[in-house]
Amino acid sequence: MAVKSMARKKSKVETESERGHQSRIWLYLFFLTLQYGAQPLLSKRFTGKEVIVTSSVLVCEWAKVLCALILMLREGSLGRLRKEWTFIGSLTASALPAAIYALQNSLLQVSYRNLDSLTFTMLNQTKLFFTALFMYLILGQKQTLQQVGALMLLIIAALLLSIGEHSGHGSKIDREQAFLMGIIPVIVASVLSGVASSLCQWASQVKKRSSYLMTIEMSAIGSLCLLASTLKSPDGEAIRQRGFFSGWTISTLIPIFTNAVGGILVGLVTTQAGGVRKGFVIVSALMVTALLQFIFDGIPPSSYVLFALPLVVTSIVVYQKYQFQAKAKTS
Repeated sequence: MAVKSMARKKSKVETESERGHQSRIWLYLFFLTLQYGAQPLLSKRFTGKEVIVTSSVLVCEWAKVLCALILMLREGSLGRLRKEWTFIGSLTASALPAAIYALQNSLLQVSYRNLDSLTFTMLNQTKLFFTALFMYLILGQKQTLQQVGALMLLIIAALLLSIGEHSGHGSKIDREQAFLMGIIPVIVASVLSGVASSLCQWASQVKKRSSYLMTIEMSAIGSLCLLASTLKSPDGEAIRQRGFFSGWTISTLIPIFTNAVGGILVGLVTTQAGGVRKGFVIVSALMVTALLQFIFDGIPPSSYVLFALPLVVTSIVVYQKYQFQAKAKTS
């Protein structure tokens, strides 16, 4: 009887622990959906065009380092850094993706300011296509036929959105600006995201780097790359003439903080909930962006967006559902 009672108590404790774990996962999913959907709106609303792009990206990188250090301290892994970390290991695992991500973040900041929030969010999903492409080229990760079809749908949606922005309302100058300073930067950023994601997965699988450590390394190296670029770039000249925090207000910190927290949430969701749930977060975030844009900016979706939205949603759902499964080898 005593053995049965102990078994029942153990089963009850495990069930409660599993419920608590699932509750945390749903909480992470909820906050990531809000952050992902609201980020374009927050960046456009609170980061004025007079704010220097390099300064906002640098502060965001520093915020990511701070968040990662706090979480490593909380889980007790910070003390192992002195024994495990090496300069050469950091360079081989994190240097190239860090430099790529630094450039990508700068391009995204430019694009935020020249596209409406929903169009930006949808175009930003093209990184799924480029990630799949470079995962195959770098890691040999194969795609199913359904996934290839889903990626084609995503490209069609991107073309629709590009045509819509290029031939939409407003003056010819405004349309040209949206295309050159909005669409092109976000597409290039998606290509860079695909390369960097593949390199990060390679580092995680081959070099066995923890996600928090890679966040710190890439943010630090990326910051150094950006600081070096200020020696010759227009942003560097603007910083020297107007000051690092030119155009900043207290509210400028809002999108920077949410972006940094979002980076940590992506890691938590991916490791604890898996890629499939993350895919549904992205779909839900599209709806959040559309709703917030209509509520706060009064901008209804254009006909091109309404045509492209179901294509993007279908693409992401199909891509996440039909993952490639390697066939087991028979002896």
